[in-house]
Amino acid sequence: MASAAEIAKRYFAAVDAHDLDAAIACWAPGAVDRFVGQEELVAPDGIRRYLGELLAAFPDFRLEVLDCTTSRNRTAVRWRAHGTFAGPGTFQGFEPTGTRVELEGCDVLTISEDLIRGNDAYLNGADLARQLGVLPAAGSPAEARLARLANLRARVRRVLAGGPAEPVAAGVWVVRGGFPVRTMNVYLIEEPEGGEGRGPGEGRGPGEGRGPGEGRDGGEGRGPGVTVFDAGIASMAPAVLSAAARLGGIRRVVLGHADADHRGAAPALGAPVYCHPAELEAAGLADPFRPYFDLSRLGPHGRLLLTRLLPVWDGGPVEIEGTVQEGDEVAGFRVVELPGHAPGLIGLFRESDRLALASDCVYTLDPQTGIKGRPRVPHPAFNIDTDLARASIRKLAELEPSSAWFGHADPLRGDVAAQLRDLAA
Repeated sequence: MASAAEIAKRYFAAVDAHDLDAAIACWAPGAVDRFVGQEELVAPDGIRRYLGELLAAFPDFRLEVLDCTTSRNRTAVRWRAHGTFAGPGTFQGFEPTGTRVELEGCDVLTISEDLIRGNDAYLNGADLARQLGVLPAAGSPAEARLARLANLRARVRRVLAGGPAEPVAAGVWVVRGGFPVRTMNVYLIEEPEGGEGRGPGEGRGPGEGRGPGEGRDGGEGRGPGVTVFDAGIASMAPAVLSAAARLGGIRRVVLGHADADHRGAAPALGAPVYCHPAELEAAGLADPFRPYFDLSRLGPHGRLLLTRLLPVWDGGPVEIEGTVQEGDEVAGFRVVELPGHAPGLIGLFRESDRLALASDCVYTLDPQTGIKGRPRVPHPAFNIDTDLARASIRKLAELEPSSAWFGHADPLRGDVAAQLRDLAA
């Protein structure tokens, strides 16, 4: 039986000799050749197809083994290849250019019983693209223009998808994003050191045994991290992830409720998600329109706009790890049930500074236009029970908040309780 290094060298020698049959004979049927970050080829047909295309595009292709390192049944092969993109075949959809290409890379092959059982191939795809003329040369004026274009695109995306985190209060930030421009609010709440914050909701519902104070990885080695309250719309995920990364990463996501514009980014945040028990079913549905929505209550422009935007805002069904409800503690805040707009709408209230984060308990914009304005009761087109929504506004007023921040637009400051009582009257 040959050694792993001998089998690896046999395979590379066959490719260098353009002997497809001998190269394919080195592979076990069904083995996967994985070009890391690019594609996967399954032996024998996938590998034969790839090598055939490569050799037809680079007729003078040569492959040199620089060195091998073997540990048990794995061999790392560092190689150098060169050839002329002369054709007549194409390569990955590109027509021959006559360009001379030189490239170095490394393959890590798993070998047993004289056959390759798998491979992870590492190569510099950007360098290959530059040599083929797909990307401009490094340091060239064309590359500088491409960088400026990419930066402009990134700035536009930041405007539409979400800006940097803005401070709300001690240990609390808001990421504003979405369309209309920056009217969606996602809150980041710094976790107490040591993972405090587990409340009476620990282990309820899906994911029993984990509560709102426990992440999947415990946050070890990266600081306390943050709880995300409300998840905005799908396009905000990169902005939320970027802001949270600067604060130690996301420990968990708590939904104020499961409407499309409040769960949208949750599937892309890579953290356990919690909600009120009454929102469990809605969180898992694919339909962004909740059964009780009545868009006939909107004006023609509102119906036209929102029937198109809600599916775009939504990130799809959300897997729920567990539930939270009245009185549970989340990252130093107390959960307050505020139903009416949604059956399981919750807010968070912090006794120390009387800060309220109240999701869609109150609107501070016109939902049909996105224009900011006076506080108002949530629009009846989206409420399960508008009278109950008014009662929840009165309940929020009884907390005497110093400031109240909502799921959209601007907060209430000043005599917040009086404003809320007037609103609910």
